Amino acid sequence: MQTILGANGQIGTELARDLHRNHTRDIRLVSRQPRRVNETDELVAADLMDAAQTDAAVAGSDIAYLTVGLPADSQMWAQRFPVMMRNAIDACAHHGTKLVFFDNTYMYPMTSEPQTEDTPFRPAGSKGRTRAQTATMLLDAMTAGTVDAVICRAPEFYGPNQTQSFTNAMVFDRIAQHKRAFVPIRDDTLRSLIWTPDASRAMALIGNTESAYGQTWHLPIDSNRRTYAQLMELTSQASGHQNKYTVLGTPVFALGRLFSKNVRELWELLPRYGVDTVFVSDKFTRAFPDFAVTTYDAGVAQLVTH
Repeated sequence: MQTILGANGQIGTELARDLHRNHTRDIRLVSRQPRRVNETDELVAADLMDAAQTDAAVAGSDIAYLTVGLPADSQMWAQRFPVMMRNAIDACAHHGTKLVFFDNTYMYPMTSEPQTEDTPFRPAGSKGRTRAQTATMLLDAMTAGTVDAVICRAPEFYGPNQTQSFTNAMVFDRIAQHKRAFVPIRDDTLRSLIWTPDASRAMALIGNTESAYGQTWHLPIDSNRRTYAQLMELTSQASGHQNKYTVLGTPVFALGRLFSKNVRELWELLPRYGVDTVFVSDKFTRAFPDFAVTTYDAGVAQLVTH
């Protein structure tokens, strides 16, 4: 049995598809209101903030994937993510279940230095501090031998369906709606974006590779990084007409955060858009050389044409 904790999001949904396709049909989907992805999925309704419900949801599982996504709300993150992680660690330790954690990069320094699995945590805001705290909890449990676990870390998302990210919302979703795109801060800095189906496929592969445990892995991206200007050009090539965009500078966001909660939540992350973001996934590429990564050309074309 392989169990997905927090199964309703885009990552959890794609993970369920790939596990069913390539690894196992014995899959349990856990969330407050779980929805079946594959016909054979077992559904379990549970609140991962509740230790007893989490323990019951994990029972009988060989592997549990923690893929919970929460709205971009700093207070909610601080209140919920550490509790969910503690409950997941305790449940997996109790049942002898391996734990695969889907993580992000908010705790990394917002500089142009390459980001590897050894990059130290230097969070610069509330969401970054929460992610650092949550990841450190698991790292400490792994070091102590409390749980057999692995961390799968991804940069900013882009992708199909319900993929949630600032780039999807401000750029690709607006283009799909035939609107002018908005680019945060600069259009000439390199971006590292991960195609969400690739992230889920790679996590399934890592979770089903015994030798991958006890480590942190950067999930695979197209290493031919693009700027927003170049990504916008890809959208124009795919759509057959010139898509337009506006670069929104810091003063625009400073004004917007007075009126918009979404802008206030984005504010702490803005410095990363002013510098190159160089997320390095070479470790994964060396370990899994046959894994096919979706190129930016192919991903952007799919978003624009579908």
